[in-house]
Amino acid sequence: MEQQKAQQTDEILNSILPPREWTENGQLWVQQVSSTPATRLDVVNLQEQLDMKLQQRQARETGICPVRRELYSQCFDELIRQVTIECAERGLLLLRVRDEIRMTIAAYQTLYESSVAFGMRKALQAEQGKFDMEKKIDELEGEKRDLERQVNELKAKCEAIEKREAERRSVEEKKHTEEIQFLKRTNQQLKTQLEGIIAPKKS
Repeated sequence: MEQQKAQQTDEILNSILPPREWTENGQLWVQQVSSTPATRLDVVNLQEQLDMKLQQRQARETGICPVRRELYSQCFDELIRQVTIECAERGLLLLRVRDEIRMTIAAYQTLYESSVAFGMRKALQAEQGKFDMEKKIDELEGEKRDLERQVNELKAKCEAIEKREAERRSVEEKKHTEEIQFLKRTNQQLKTQLEGIIAPKKS
């Protein structure tokens, strides 16, 4: 029974933490997870090694840090190994918890990357919109300058026309006044001549 239980524990450990295989000098090496139960000293050493690795690899204490995540993941796997040796069911439950945490983190990472990509697209669109708006403003300012120039030209033409029209009216009024004066003088002369002709006949 003990041997069967140990074999079952080894199978569970291998399913949780698969053996590592590599080739060195033409030989295939396989490293399996140890099924030796952990002592209290092993747990203390694990904590010390975790702190030391965090410091050596300069893991950040806050925020997103792949190094810190990797080291804590390895530490959690070791804790699962230790628990599984004592109680396989508890180890399998911890495995479910670990996998759920990894899926949640992966989902958050995907969401974060999508948010960053969305933010970058919006920033690029805003920059492009700013460029287009500045271009439109330059075009409108150019049109405004052209319209102002046309207005000034039309004003100058209107002023020139009004000036010529005023001069023409002044000349015509002067001419009209001179004609009236001429007609009045002519009329007075004719009247005087007529009176000179009619007066002797009456006497």
